[in-house]
Amino acid sequence: MKMPLLSMRAATLLALSVCFDSANAQDRVVPARPLPTPSDISSGLQALVAKPPPADFSQWPNTSQGWAERQRSSEASGTKTAIAMADRLHVTVTPMVMGGVRVFDVMPSDLAPANRDRLLLQVHAGCYVLGGGEASTVEAILMAAFGHYRVIAIDYRMPPAAYFPAALDDVVAVWQDALKAHKPSQMAMFGTSAGAALALAAMFRARDQGVPLPGALGLGAPMADLTGVGDSFATNAMIDNVLVSREGFCEPAARFYANGHDVADPLLSPIYGNLAGLPPAILTSGTRDLLLSSTVRLHRKLRQSGVNAQLQVFEAMSHAQYLRDDTMPETREVFEEIASFFDRHLSK
Repeated sequence: MKMPLLSMRAATLLALSVCFDSANAQDRVVPARPLPTPSDISSGLQALVAKPPPADFSQWPNTSQGWAERQRSSEASGTKTAIAMADRLHVTVTPMVMGGVRVFDVMPSDLAPANRDRLLLQVHAGCYVLGGGEASTVEAILMAAFGHYRVIAIDYRMPPAAYFPAALDDVVAVWQDALKAHKPSQMAMFGTSAGAALALAAMFRARDQGVPLPGALGLGAPMADLTGVGDSFATNAMIDNVLVSREGFCEPAARFYANGHDVADPLLSPIYGNLAGLPPAILTSGTRDLLLSSTVRLHRKLRQSGVNAQLQVFEAMSHAQYLRDDTMPETREVFEEIASFFDRHLSK
């Protein structure tokens, strides 16, 4: 006998409700499937997307000496990258000291007239333990070249030489020094990953101390939550070919920096801080970024706190891959978008 149409619909809805109830009761299991490289991204980004995750992504040092050796190796290779990039993009890099902290003054060959009195401060990535020395200038070089700004790259202290909150102390010290020569409204602070988290934490510290805040923030793929909350920690695990998974290098590195401190502290997981009154912010991520949820959640919380916040998400990018190749059009677009945002919010 033929089932009435209404009954068929009711049966379908009942089946769907059972499926959804079952899904809510337990974790979903997703079948294995190929992961194709998208065709509508640049060839440079396609090459990055197609790379397998690093074989040693889940290996990290278990002694302070081991961390120091990993740090030196990272700095050496990162410095070579930075020097070559600065040469290609016609950017000069000069070491100096601000607020007792080693920094690098990064100057483009074509500083925009509107940016003559403006200054950007950059806080480098590296999971709180890597990317120091001249390697700390990579993101600053990209911003100087594509955004036509003068940038100060902060070479903050890292463990095992100095643990939390030493890096934060250094960022705040440089900010306070910069205020001696520039109006806060003429400056912005930006960074990626741990650098973005440090920039946010510096805002909390400065606000608590009554120090003026900058005119804008740039937060790239921020390590905003070290507690493990976030959908993309599951959905992008083993898809992000940079961080790979929470069981990878970055999680233990951040905890090494925290040195036993509660990682839910807003100075380590700034998504749990009071975001009200922060400067306008632009956030950047990619659809394969392990920290996509951290970026999206932070963007929503900024908006909910009344902060002018803009979000840009790039197709197929894993964590911070816009820092990996200065020849990709996506890299230029990332920094041109950030520079345009800064231009709208900084005074001249």
